[in-house]
Amino acid sequence: MTSTGRRWIRRLERCGHLLPLGVTGLLVLKGLHPGLPGFSCPLRALTGIPCPTCYLTRATAASLVGRFDDSLALHAFGPVVAAGLVIWSLQSLRTKRLVPKALKGHHLVLTAVLLQLYWALRMGLTHGMGLVAFPTP
Repeated sequence: MTSTGRRWIRRLERCGHLLPLGVTGLLVLKGLHPGLPGFSCPLRALTGIPCPTCYLTRATAASLVGRFDDSLALHAFGPVVAAGLVIWSLQSLRTKRLVPKALKGHHLVLTAVLLQLYWALRMGLTHGMGLVAFPTP
């Protein structure tokens, strides 16, 4: 690894625990001002098919500012992710660690499986039954 790379890693180790707070703050700002620019889903842009996390950023931002009806209309995981971000931010500030010690690989696998199941349900409702399960972009 180059000295520049090592320097970057040391900086991340020193202040990386502030990253969750920054992300949470940015999403609160996005929730207060929905017209702010954001990133579009590359899969949806290329194929027209929404991915399992499509609309999750907007749903999380809406939850962080208390608009739970809007959040749930966008993505059911919005309030859960918002709560997780707040808890992660507080914990990382308290422990000065970016990755919580309690976070294990099986937690990430379970989250991925639940997102896939929710996505499959939405896809089935939209394309199998003709119901509107995704918001219009």
